[in-house]
Amino acid sequence: MKASRLRQLYEEGIREFPEIDLRGENLSRVMLISVDLREANLMGSNLSRGFLTKSILNKVSLNWADLTYAKMSEVKLNEADLTKANLGGAFMVKASLFKAKLSGANLSHTNLRGADLRQVNLCSANLHRVNLREANLTQANLKWADLTEARLSCANLTGVSFFGSNLTQTFLKDVDLSGADLAGVNLSEARLGGSNLQGANLQEANLQGARLKDTNLRGANLLGANLTDVQLGEADLTGAIFNQEDLHLSHPNATKLLEMYQMLDSSPSKMTEVNSYEGYFHQLQPQLAN
Repeated sequence: MKASRLRQLYEEGIREFPEIDLRGENLSRVMLISVDLREANLMGSNLSRGFLTKSILNKVSLNWADLTYAKMSEVKLNEADLTKANLGGAFMVKASLFKAKLSGANLSHTNLRGADLRQVNLCSANLHRVNLREANLTQANLKWADLTEARLSCANLTGVSFFGSNLTQTFLKDVDLSGADLAGVNLSEARLGGSNLQGANLQEANLQGARLKDTNLRGANLLGANLTDVQLGEADLTGAIFNQEDLHLSHPNATKLLEMYQMLDSSPSKMTEVNSYEGYFHQLQPQLAN
């Protein structure tokens, strides 16, 4: 079907277009609110700045499609194929993308606040400055994704795979990452205040300049992590494991402070367990002044 015919039918009040073939069609600025396009073929089509609010696009083919700045709040894209699609700047608040394929897609500056992204594949996707606040990303694949300056505050990140992803300057305030595998992940200058990282694997992670005020790091594995200029505030490090030689805390007395933890050394490799950094600092402050 041609784009012109689709527009005509929509104006006539028709709202159901299941399995329609619109490959490569120019649907820029199209008005398709609350329509049924399930299993449609929109591969390579241009839907930039289109209006698809509350429409059903489950299992559609949108790979390589242009959806830049499209209005798609509450749209249903469950199990849709959006591989390599361009969704930059799209408005997708409360959209449903359960099990959608978005590998290599561009979602830079996209608003996905409160969206359902359970089991979505975002491998190697561009998520620079994406808004994922309060989104559900349970068991999502974010391997090798660019999440620089992304907003993920209060998001559900249970079982998310972050292997090889870039979380530089990402907002992760008040998220639950307990037991998460963040080994080798770049979290430099990330904001993790109030988050739960209990038992998380942060081995070899880059936390340079990260903000960890009031963060729960109980039992976290920080072996080999870059902690240069990390801001711990009232972080709870009870049972956390790290190498002293890798610890470069922002406080000027950090080295002297750690020298007082010798009773906590658990091996010749200086693998150390500590409690709350600030708690120890305040307790030992009179001694540090000497």
